[in-house]
Amino acid sequence: MNIVFADDSLLVLNKPAGLLAVPGRGAEKQDCLSTRVQALYPDALVVHRLDMATSGLMLMARGAAMQRAVSRLFETRQIDKTYVAVVAGCLPVDAVWQTIDQPIWADWAARPLRRVDPRGQASQTRWRCVEQLDGEMPASRVELQALTGRSHQLRVHLQNLGHPILGDALYAPPDLAERAPRLLLHARSLAFVHPLTGAALDFTAQAAF
Repeated sequence: MNIVFADDSLLVLNKPAGLLAVPGRGAEKQDCLSTRVQALYPDALVVHRLDMATSGLMLMARGAAMQRAVSRLFETRQIDKTYVAVVAGCLPVDAVWQTIDQPIWADWAARPLRRVDPRGQASQTRWRCVEQLDGEMPASRVELQALTGRSHQLRVHLQNLGHPILGDALYAPPDLAERAPRLLLHARSLAFVHPLTGAALDFTAQAAF
């Protein structure tokens, strides 16, 4: 458990890939980031989640009042959160952000999978390619910002774009899922104004890939 920041109100953690953010169903899924944090900080409460396969920065609030305050920051998009991913195929390097605006539907017949579907919830993702990667097979490094917080949103949108994330066992075809030992998706940065002190906070945890 990597604690990036801690004060009387907030905690910022760097979650490793393969660890649940919150407890799942069953005794074997009780070990998770939030449980480990609460062993040290009993008042720590979850305000957002990362997929088990995703690594990177996760914010927790200390106490119910701070949980409500931080939740409002997320709801009003006052928290800047940037991810980095490695995707299949060559995308043009461009400093300009592009937006994917496609509704995401929970595919209940194939849980936990989700898909782009007109019946789904409105979902927006900003993306830009920052690097084309050399190798036997084409790949690109992209930066991502989720403007909405749907489950698997980044993974679904990139799959639908035709550039699934490497190592994605759920949304990439087998040959692309096997090109990496893990999902190559990482929550790299968090920036926001502290709800209590008014201080501008900016945290970065570089990806291991």
